[in-house]
Amino acid sequence: MSGGLPRFTIVGLPDLAVRESAERVRAAVKRAGLDWPAGRITVNLAPAGLRKGGSGLDLAIAAAVLAASGALPPRHLQGVALFGELALSGEVRPVPGALAVARAVAAARAEVLLTSPGCAREAALVPALPVHAVGGLLDALALLRTPTEQRPAPTPCEAAAALRRATGPGEGPDLADVRGQAAARRALEIAAAGGHNLLLFGPPGSGKSMLARRLPGLLPPPDLDEALEITQVASCAGLASGEGLLTRRPFRAPHHTLTGAALVGGGALPRPGEVSLAHAGVLFLDELAEFPRHVLDLLRQPLEEGAVALARAGRTAHFPARFQLVAAMNPCPCGWLGDARRPCVCTPHAVARYRGRLSGPLLDRIDLHVEVPRVEPAALRDARPGETSASVRERIMAARAVQSERLGASGLRVNANLDGPGVRRFCAPSPAANRLLERAMAALALSARAHDRILKVARTLADLHGEETIGEARVAEAVACRGLDREPPQGRAWSGA
Repeated sequence: MSGGLPRFTIVGLPDLAVRESAERVRAAVKRAGLDWPAGRITVNLAPAGLRKGGSGLDLAIAAAVLAASGALPPRHLQGVALFGELALSGEVRPVPGALAVARAVAAARAEVLLTSPGCAREAALVPALPVHAVGGLLDALALLRTPTEQRPAPTPCEAAAALRRATGPGEGPDLADVRGQAAARRALEIAAAGGHNLLLFGPPGSGKSMLARRLPGLLPPPDLDEALEITQVASCAGLASGEGLLTRRPFRAPHHTLTGAALVGGGALPRPGEVSLAHAGVLFLDELAEFPRHVLDLLRQPLEEGAVALARAGRTAHFPARFQLVAAMNPCPCGWLGDARRPCVCTPHAVARYRGRLSGPLLDRIDLHVEVPRVEPAALRDARPGETSASVRERIMAARAVQSERLGASGLRVNANLDGPGVRRFCAPSPAANRLLERAMAALALSARAHDRILKVARTLADLHGEETIGEARVAEAVACRGLDREPPQGRAWSGA
């Protein structure tokens, strides 16, 4: 604060929302019945080279101005973090990103965090940080003036209790609704047990999307670290409800008109894209061949590394992106190529151009390519329910328990995420299975990446069947699950199974 004509200046690369906080802070202070200091006020946001965005700095700016003017003793702000938007009435409003802010504040060794009631439960998920909910600016000032030992109890951390309540299979659609499609159901079980990427291809109306939407119900609930990451990403994107920990794995199904920035993230102030919003969950791309090829190719790095790095001037933002990719597509533009009853009207050139929208490196990163044929009318009329998601999930949980014991970790560390040394250590096949794999590599001209992914799928199959050694039958089934690798070139008729 200094003398001169009254002026309120915010420096340090603020965006429009931060610059407008000057008017919100001034109105909130006056509405609280406090005197607005005369003279020139300069608010410096450090470091000056980092762009600042959002309205979450309002409460902290107001407290700093009052401390500088003498209305609040500065010692009351030592070790205190404040986060929230101020209304003109002085009410403290919730702001996206509360969990990320709370984790950063805890890492900075702050003693307490004051935020809005709508953010308190989410911020309190960080167990080492006391979080107090303040409904308005006057409430915040009263709490700051209260000695630490006389303050009310902070918002309780409900992370462990929320995880204990989320032990069921979920409320999504049940696999028992599916008629027929034994091969696709088997592929869903394999994908869920090992965290493998899955591509379903077949004619229209065969149930590809219906099958894909039942995958989340087969997955185990996230552990605490995964749940915190899911909640943090959703909070930063403004999708968290403010009710605390998110205990269900996300399922994202964007439309094929999305842009590259919407898929992997972007913006002057980087925001997470669909691959990050699907972190620890499922990213479903329906009508895969309708997506622009350059957009699909952006998936290649996240599928390998499980993260996205967005480079901007002066900084790089990192977002988690370890998701399960499930995609569905037709075999040709008309959709009936290879169907036994309805002829395809597409020319070979049209089929080749349609399939050419999917690059070879992207297909190479998808472990399971499974055909979903037309469902026969007799199967549709069958009134007997199929195997439920709950019973399939029991086998999946048993296989994942074997993987956790083998790898010494849980959650995201499943067979699909093994690196090269992990594949050689945990996915070594028997001699007969190794000879079969060598013949398949030579006959199908498979890449080294495909070799490792076949072994990972075979390891998952062995885990599902309680087998310690990867035998010849498991490798054969894993090779058979890469249907597109066995297709002839130039768009000729697909061979199916």
